[in-house]
Amino acid sequence: MNHIILIIVLALILVYIVSSGVKIYNRLVMFNQNVDKNFANIDVLLKQRAEEIPELVKIVKKYMEYEEGLLTKVTELRTRYLNASNNDNKVKAANELNKAFANILAVSENYPDVKANSSFLSLQQKVSELENHLADRRELYNDSVNLYNIGINEFPALLLAKPMGYGKKQLLQISEKEKQYDGVQF
Repeated sequence: MNHIILIIVLALILVYIVSSGVKIYNRLVMFNQNVDKNFANIDVLLKQRAEEIPELVKIVKKYMEYEEGLLTKVTELRTRYLNASNNDNKVKAANELNKAFANILAVSENYPDVKANSSFLSLQQKVSELENHLADRRELYNDSVNLYNIGINEFPALLLAKPMGYGKKQLLQISEKEKQYDGVQF
């Protein structure tokens, strides 16, 4: 009789451990899929922006021959983003592209003829709209990355996460240039 009770207790403990492991595994999968889904939403907008950049570069290039290095860098970063093989590489390239792109817009401020060009203004407005959408999606993505990073480091999930290859993911960052506010310009 005591053996049967012991077997039942051990079986219940085993069922509890297995079910807890399954719950943890499913939670990790959910976090990972949520991050991937949110990045895919950002990826669509980043690709749209990457397609607009060559047109802006073309227009700006006419007006600022000596800024060639900056334009070349933006073009290289755009290519690196489009050719990135995984989300981590895309995040790195997107962060660098954000910084360089902000520089192009800042440099264009020095050229009144560029700012008055209707093609430039139209493209700048499209890119600005994309940037607003990106900001919203970036916030959602960073929230999901944050939850994922917390989830893989919580006990007991970290016992399963590391051996299963779940590692820390990078946040999409805002450049210092994007954080600056120079007041309203008239």
